[in-house]
Amino acid sequence: MAADIADDWMSLPAAQQPAWPDPDALREVLAFLRSSPPLVYAAECDQLRARLAAVARGEAFLLQAGDCAETFDGVSAEQIDNKLRTILQMAAVLTYAASVPVVKVGRMAGQYAKPRSSEVEIRDGVTLPSYRGDAVNGLAFDQAARVLDPHRLSRMYHASAVTLNLVRAFTTGGYADLRRVHAWNRDFVALSPAGERYESLARQIDSALAFMRSCGPLPREIETVEFYASHEALLLDYEAALTRVDSRSGYLYDVSAHMVWIGERTRQLDGAHVEFAARVRNPIGVKLGPTSTADDALALIDRLDPERQPGRLTFITRMGAGRIRDVLPAFVEKVTASGAQVVWACDPMHGNTYESESGYKTRQFNRILDEIRGFFEVHQYLGTHPGGIHVELTGDDVTECVGGAHEIADADLRQRYETACDPRLNRSQSLELAFMIAEMYGSSGRSTSAHSRGHCGQGR
Repeated sequence: MAADIADDWMSLPAAQQPAWPDPDALREVLAFLRSSPPLVYAAECDQLRARLAAVARGEAFLLQAGDCAETFDGVSAEQIDNKLRTILQMAAVLTYAASVPVVKVGRMAGQYAKPRSSEVEIRDGVTLPSYRGDAVNGLAFDQAARVLDPHRLSRMYHASAVTLNLVRAFTTGGYADLRRVHAWNRDFVALSPAGERYESLARQIDSALAFMRSCGPLPREIETVEFYASHEALLLDYEAALTRVDSRSGYLYDVSAHMVWIGERTRQLDGAHVEFAARVRNPIGVKLGPTSTADDALALIDRLDPERQPGRLTFITRMGAGRIRDVLPAFVEKVTASGAQVVWACDPMHGNTYESESGYKTRQFNRILDEIRGFFEVHQYLGTHPGGIHVELTGDDVTECVGGAHEIADADLRQRYETACDPRLNRSQSLELAFMIAEMYGSSGRSTSAHSRGHCGQGR
């Protein structure tokens, strides 16, 4: 069946696909992937769809976060630990401070490919193929590294498997226990303004747990956490090779991740990416940028969610701080009027990227925050649910986005600018953002119904 689905999309135009130079090597790699074990299971994808259905109904909040572009060198226990810890801290802030269950989805274990605006990159008169992510070629600017190599798809599979294995160990082996909220904050973040604020919140959580303990045994939900993996379904060779038929239901699932999304550059209605996504049962995300329209959103619903199932479709808007308040209302109004129950999530990163005076690609923290604020304002005005955020971050102390409580300046970017592609929030900025979102969520009036349903179950 995986081969059948490949035949479906291969007959359609597919944007952003590498021109692999060695067809025989590609066939060999795809045969390996088709015979490899699944990275996730269909039942887990179904569980995430149920959690996202709660978000679509206004009963929970989606936190989708992680690297812009994962690298093979970044597959280490320390880096995965730092990233996961940052997301867990953000979720703790949102759950407790905003009184809302949080569905946690990482941009992890598969985010190894990137779309590019140009096929080539030119430096000092030298022209080489653009870096398309570690799944395709290498980051170093030399001829050997930039060769498009299909064997990297096998490395992507193995790197994703290792990452998922570590994430599962961390989230089920006691690391994610809410009683460890202080232990998540023992490093440099504890010395930051956001870290100090987090410590205060952690003490409140401790007090709440002590009260619950005095009333009886603590629920097991506080010991583990539900955590899901997602990535952009960009390389259709890879995604189709990892598509399986679920023995329980007979449905097709892309078992490379629990959730996959279609990017701004590949959401053509007559294109291969939409056709592929329409045929798999996973929760699907679609990026909607400034070139999209509300009618595009309606057409995508018809293609990807014809049965109007809550939790199936997430629209991830990336409009930019200057446009979000003007453009988003028409999208939300038309989609709501259609009767579809989608998750609305805000990507405040991609629409606010610019080149600094020092020559670094960066993002201004205040612009990121302003786009999220505009997202909340639109939903509050329309009486709809601001379902979540989709952010690029790292658990390391990088200097890639300017601003924040530490006031990273343009001149500071060179200190630890480590991203393989786009600039990411560091851990302190991520925590700061979580507190601000919690305040927005509480003031939007959307948290009351969620709180009345309790927040110690599915959000954990």
